[in-house]
This record gives sequence, C-alpha cells and structure tokens, in this order.
Amino acid sequence: MSSRSAARMGDIAPFHVMELMAKAKAIEAAGRSVIHMEVGEPDFPTPAPVLAAARQFIDGGQVFYTNALGLPELREAISGFYRQRYGVAVDPARIVVTAGASAALLLALAVLIDPGQELLLADPGYPCNRHFARLFEGRAKPISVGPESDYQPTPEQVGAHWSANTRGLLVASPSNPTGTLIDQARLAELWRTTSERGGTLLVDEIYHGLTYGFDAPTALGIADDIFVINSFSKYFGMTGWRLGWMVVPPAYLRDIEKLAQNLYISPSTPAQHAALAAFTPETITILEARRAEFQARRDLLLPGLEDLGFRVAATPQGAFYIYAGLGDLAPDSFPFAMELAEQAGVAATPGLDFGSNAPERHMRFAYTVTREKLAEGLARIERFLRRR
Repeated sequence: MSSRSAARMGDIAPFHVMELMAKAKAIEAAGRSVIHMEVGEPDFPTPAPVLAAARQFIDGGQVFYTNALGLPELREAISGFYRQRYGVAVDPARIVVTAGASAALLLALAVLIDPGQELLLADPGYPCNRHFARLFEGRAKPISVGPESDYQPTPEQVGAHWSANTRGLLVASPSNPTGTLIDQARLAELWRTTSERGGTLLVDEIYHGLTYGFDAPTALGIADDIFVINSFSKYFGMTGWRLGWMVVPPAYLRDIEKLAQNLYISPSTPAQHAALAAFTPETITILEARRAEFQARRDLLLPGLEDLGFRVAATPQGAFYIYAGLGDLAPDSFPFAMELAEQAGVAATPGLDFGSNAPERHMRFAYTVTREKLAEGLARIERFLRRR
C-alpha cells in the first residue's frame, strides 16, 4: 500500500509559530518563566453566565444533535445582536451556526471555489485562509498590502489582481496580524469592485467587538450577497468551545446546509446552549470591561515597543495584535524571535506565518496577557537588546 499523501498537502504549511511555542514550553519546563505574546487567544476565562448556562443544560442530560444550521433560538439571538449593536436587520434564516469560524470559512469556500479558481486576499494575513482555498483545489492569490492602506486591499489593487479565474475576495476587518480595519466606504467600494466582475465578497468580522473607541459597522449594512463570518472565540471569550457563525447570501443557504450536514452534522450542542447566554446584558457588561482592558494593554505595549526600536507603521484599531517592523534591530524575525524566547523569556510570533510580504522584517505581538506581564516583557526585551 502507498503511504503517499495527497498532492495538496505539499502546499499546506504548518504553523511555524508552533516551533516557537515548543521552545517556550521547553524553557518553562526547565523552570524559567516566559511572557507569552505569541498566542492569539484571550486570557480571560469564559464569562460566568455562559458557564452557568452550559452547566444547566448539561445537567438536564438532553445532549443531542441540533439542526445542522444551528439552534433556532441561537440564530434568533444572533439576529437580535445585529439589530441591537449595528442597527441592521438580519433574517435568522440566513444565520448559520458553525463548528468554529474556521468551519464557516471552509463552508463558504467549498460552495464558491471550483478547481483552479482564485481567491484574492491580503498579504500579510491569517495563514489558514490560503490553505483553505488550496484544500478545495483553488489558489490563494495574495495582494501585498502596506501601511499606506492600513494593510488592507484597495479597490484599485483588487481590480489589478483580478483575472478570469478569480472567484472572490476575502478581507478581514479587524485583521490578523495587523489589527487594522476597513472603513465602511472602502468596504462598499470593494463590494462594488468584486460584484461588477461577477465575484463574491467574504468579510471576516471575527474580531468585531474588540475595536477601541468605536464600534465597527458590519458589512451586512452594505448588501445581502456578502458572506460575513464571525465567532464566539474572540470578543465573547469562548475559544475552546469551538463555535462560530456565518451570515449567508440567500442563494447559497441550501448548499451550505447540505455541506454542514455532511461535514459535521451539527455544531456542539452544549456550546450552542452556552452561547445563548453570551448576549445577555450581564455577559455584555463583562465583555465590555474586557474590551476596555484590551485597549489599555494596547496603549501600554504600542509605545513601549516603539521606544525599544520597533516600528509600528499602522496603529491597530482592533483585535489584540501589534504588527511591528524590526527596523534596525535584526535582519530576520524568525531567528530573532527564537533568541528572544531563549535569552529573554519573551515569546512573540515572527512574520513567517502571515505570508510572503516581507515577513522577515516583521513580528506580531499579542497583548493577551496582563498589563503587569506586558510591562515585564518590555523590560526583558530592553535588557536583551542591550546585551546584543
């Protein structure tokens, strides 16, 4: 029997940050402390009302499959959230609850991409997205973006990169790794540019709620033929529950339902019942306090990094990341990150995972630890740089 993997696996890269995380864990196992700024996961526990809702449901023992599109009550609650927070009416029938936002992206690309077709996306960007396109025998076509456009694609760039094989454009606002947003006017222009060419716009709003000083508007206020993906992981602090959702253009709903039925039957039933409590006033109060804390962390870490010689060309307006240029500190972020972990006990993500647009010149710092730890991390980096 042949043990050869499918050809697509040669194009799907691992997370390079895992090597860094393995080093960090080895350092901790040896008895040294590590300040973790590499992990894109909130450090706060699941909100207490969500945990209470999960316990109450599980204690009832009726833990069975739900509809493949999700609990009707949860879809109604998400619709109410859009109405309350954004002033946008979204038919609950268009809301699909998924096994994490990753499943939502997989479903969307599965119904859109035929073999050989292209998906446009920003570089730097979240690495899994290009691999999702490859999984369906498509091709991710990167658009190199920089600080002049807040690391977001412009309509002119989309037009220049469009080809006969292009199926659509995927954008993230706020984005990972840069934390920058696309304002509503430019987002509408991107939708028009895509639609006029017969393509589809997909908008990753996974970090909505984690914007600082304002609430970002949703792409759902622009048109009904946009795929919008969101998650309970980031703002709602439910990473390990693996629950997300997607608002689907009506024409694709039946196909999305068929895929969900076949791929995972239904999202986690306990997670869905827990998430019903995510939209209560009690939980929102907790989440808004956490958002304020994330902003305070950003406002501590950003000037601290700049004082050390890092260059932040675009101020992050959301998420919990700072995408920092190395400036004159080092020629390559990957060995620099490994040295920083080994010698200073600070773990941060080198740019290698985020694309091919000067990754060696950048690092991503996540402010997902306390302000005290961030301050200690900055002090450790300063001592490390003085010794080099």
